Amino acid sequence: MSRTTEVEDLLRLHAPQVLGALVRRYGHFGEAEDSVQEALLAAAQQWPERGLPDNPRGWLIKVASRRLTDQLRSDEARRRREETATALTPRDAFTAPPPGESRAPSEDDTLTLLFLCCHPGLTPAAQIALTLRAVGGLTTAEIARAHMVPEATMAQRISRAKQKMKDTPFRQPGRDDRDQRLGAVLQVLYLIFNEGYTATSGRHLHRGDLAREAIRLTRAVRRLLPQEGAVTGLLALMLLTEARSEARTGPYGELIPLDEQDRTLWDREAIAEGTTLVEEALSQGQAGAYQLQAAIAALHDEAARVEDTDWPQILALYDVLLRIEPDPMAGLGRAVAVAMVHGPQAGLAEVAGLEARLEGHHRIDAVRAHLLERAGDAEAARDAYRLAAQRTLSVPERHYLRTRAARLRTDVPEDGAQEDPDQGT
Repeated sequence: MSRTTEVEDLLRLHAPQVLGALVRRYGHFGEAEDSVQEALLAAAQQWPERGLPDNPRGWLIKVASRRLTDQLRSDEARRRREETATALTPRDAFTAPPPGESRAPSEDDTLTLLFLCCHPGLTPAAQIALTLRAVGGLTTAEIARAHMVPEATMAQRISRAKQKMKDTPFRQPGRDDRDQRLGAVLQVLYLIFNEGYTATSGRHLHRGDLAREAIRLTRAVRRLLPQEGAVTGLLALMLLTEARSEARTGPYGELIPLDEQDRTLWDREAIAEGTTLVEEALSQGQAGAYQLQAAIAALHDEAARVEDTDWPQILALYDVLLRIEPDPMAGLGRAVAVAMVHGPQAGLAEVAGLEARLEGHHRIDAVRAHLLERAGDAEAARDAYRLAAQRTLSVPERHYLRTRAARLRTDVPEDGAQEDPDQGT
């Protein structure tokens, strides 16, 4: 790992913790975030050249705090509020833990910040957007793409959410509040993980820092709520999905679909843990969306060979999942399962039913191309692959889709039983 990469990983890890520390002491959510961003920029410029400080989080807290207090002192009224907050806050509550010493999960600033951003006073859309920005570290553009809305719309949504959070106290919510916010918290963690597992843009397919942070935070939530089946199911889903990450890309970063992956590279320890968690989650009350998606992931991971995949059972699970949560992306996964059980034409009929909800999204074009290829319609498949390549912002996905289109010029498989390049890779 290069020093620059090490610095980037540390900044990703500590950013929400530093923001949590500043908000806990000073309030002023928006101003605190700006100060943290300035401290992160300073660290990114200095640390690769000067080396890492002994206590990176303490360094970031100190720099961000200094910049925030400078900003607050420029306004007399804000200065008085800052002095009042400082007087009321014990000094040791603001001190960063020494290197190697971590707080108990209930005292984790990142976890507190996570639940704070999911305050019930915000709309669900604002909760998710604010948390992805403050805790997940995603850019406004990345969040907008994940929600399929214009970037300007998302920027306004985040700005309004910050304004509403200005006077909200920074503390762990009580049990009732926590339960009320849990759905939004889990959705945010899932979106952060998805952006890490398959980046929506850029030259890299996988952003391991985001995926690892989502798993870490989900483990922390599970420590708080060990009997919540949705939390257990989400953690299982993340582990079972991330277990395949090493086999998803080739030596040059190219995408490798599930049916072509070297399954010996899959993380069997993560699969074993994820499978155990699936069983536990399904015993913790009525199965929800995360538990069902985890069960689907487990069926993929347990197949020693692609031809051993239990597609009828996967299709049955998708049927239950879509009755609970009619998500169009899950519908694409079901379309692939239908094709594997009933043939590609049946799968194409399912895709056609999703056109209105996913118009313009590259994944529906990719699924259509895959099924057209299986059906033997090389020309239509080639056009669909090209259209999908034009619409994705991910460089590895674009390269993969163009390669598939180019291959169909001369090489049309008679019975290629391949999985969708975007679903289940």
